[in-house]
Amino acid sequence: MKNGRQGEGGGNPMKVITDDQLDQIEKLASVLSKQQIADYLCVGRTTFYDIEQRQPEVLEHYNRGKSKAIGSVAQGLLQKAQSGDTQSAIFYLKTQAGWKEKQDINHTSDDGSMTPKENNSDLITEALKAKYANK
Repeated sequence: MKNGRQGEGGGNPMKVITDDQLDQIEKLASVLSKQQIADYLCVGRTTFYDIEQRQPEVLEHYNRGKSKAIGSVAQGLLQKAQSGDTQSAIFYLKTQAGWKEKQDINHTSDDGSMTPKENNSDLITEALKAKYANK
């Protein structure tokens, strides 16, 4: 039974992440989201975020694990691109060098039936102004 009134120390003790768990978080960060790591540690998502606030080293280990994984994958991608894999090279240049694919589409047809008409919006605007100016 709980001693005292609500807010006076009742409830579960505060969860503290151990050094072993910090190492696990760093390793798991490469493949799991924060929600999944919280599940792994048997705590709720909000509790995990509270732990990050109290123990900044938790977030540091999580970020380090993510960064290592991203670096490893990026290094592999770069090696493939440099070895001549065109698809890897294109993906790398799109994500890292701002390359974009642009496709020009010709909206005209040989017989003129599909050719866009001239933009008459200025003429329409002037006609409407003239019509309503007299009222």
